[in-house]
Amino acid sequence: MSASPPRRAAGRLAVTPSLAPRDLARPRPPAMAWQARIITLFPEAFPGILGLSLTGRALKEGRWGLETFDLRPFGIGKHRNVDDTPAGGGAGMVLRADVLDRAIDTAQRGAPADRADWPLVYLSPRGRPFTQTMARDWSRAKGVTMLCGRFEGVDQRVLDHHRVEEVSLGDFVLTGGELAAQAMIDATVRLLPDVLGNAASTEEESFSAGLLEHPHYTKPAEWNGLGIPPVLLSGNHAEIDRWRQAQAETITRARRPDLWAAWTDGKPD
Repeated sequence: MSASPPRRAAGRLAVTPSLAPRDLARPRPPAMAWQARIITLFPEAFPGILGLSLTGRALKEGRWGLETFDLRPFGIGKHRNVDDTPAGGGAGMVLRADVLDRAIDTAQRGAPADRADWPLVYLSPRGRPFTQTMARDWSRAKGVTMLCGRFEGVDQRVLDHHRVEEVSLGDFVLTGGELAAQAMIDATVRLLPDVLGNAASTEEESFSAGLLEHPHYTKPAEWNGLGIPPVLLSGNHAEIDRWRQAQAETITRARRPDLWAAWTDGKPD
């Protein structure tokens, strides 16, 4: 019986290990565009939400590229095993270093060696928290390669060998890294030139200036007995800016004392 073909993810190219030369006729992400490469057991999860709205349109227009690497074909033996029991005992399974090594080598082909130009990250709850600053740094790189974990995690040796940076979406645990990868890619892609269409919108939103964003209002002028703050209807842009700044400070101080402390520490006297 012939082997079934490798899975592909929603129109994105899934690369499998092979000694055969690459078929140059197969579709590839634009060479000069920002690239996201995803190592995953579930390539069909992509592009997912990334294929919709502004990020989806930018993907179709070639403003960024997405490529998935199905981890299963890199597996060991007849059943393409990718995991094994944890050394020292314990619950669950751990992704094997030898399997991941081959997958990472394949995914990193052609990527710059300088990690500032092309981060290599593992989505992990024990990683450095993902921030707007990190998204901006990634958007200025040429691309990013993401390893989506499953089960209990991955063999530490492959992380050390490849100098993989661990990045966390937050203080909670997901069943795998695919959702985290999509969230981080979305946060990054929207910062690329011409993706949003209005660069000013990324300069005024939460975290861009170290504070949470001010409230927003639109028509109707009155709803359920509630009106729009008069200052926003005044046409006085200086007063509007002052009101928005004051609101941002008040909200940040109340909801995120950590951000407020960092902002006040860095604020000029």
